Amino acid sequence: MFKKILVPTDGSSQAAHASITAAELAKSQGAQIVGVYVIDPFPYIGIGDASAAGLQSYMTEARAASGQALDALAKVCGDAGVPFAGDTIERNVVYEGILETAEAEGCDLVVMGSHGRQGIKALILGSVAQKVLTHAKVPVLIVKS
Repeated sequence: MFKKILVPTDGSSQAAHASITAAELAKSQGAQIVGVYVIDPFPYIGIGDASAAGLQSYMTEARAASGQALDALAKVCGDAGVPFAGDTIERNVVYEGILETAEAEGCDLVVMGSHGRQGIKALILGSVAQKVLTHAKVPVLIVKS
């Protein structure tokens, strides 16, 4: 039924839990997993050397976090015997980056963790998972941890 499953990751425990579910599902379906880590743009706009140094530092840390998150997802897939490909992208809006990746890679399912915001925080902040669920053109499986 599913052949290519997109698994967005941010390195959180919720994403790790979702990756296990995604790998089990992919194995049962004979599917492959595409992992994606979306880097938010540098949050400070400035002028001069301080801005360049800040950008460099930010990107170095963001790329390191991305590498750790995608390596963890690759290990889960490897342990399950599931083919894996991962990528890091930069987007202004995280959920749009996830949806763009799903479309570009031809994914037929998105599996992701939920941060489980409740009450007023959910109303004010929303969540990436909620926005992906709302705007996706393919099925989305939200894994609660």
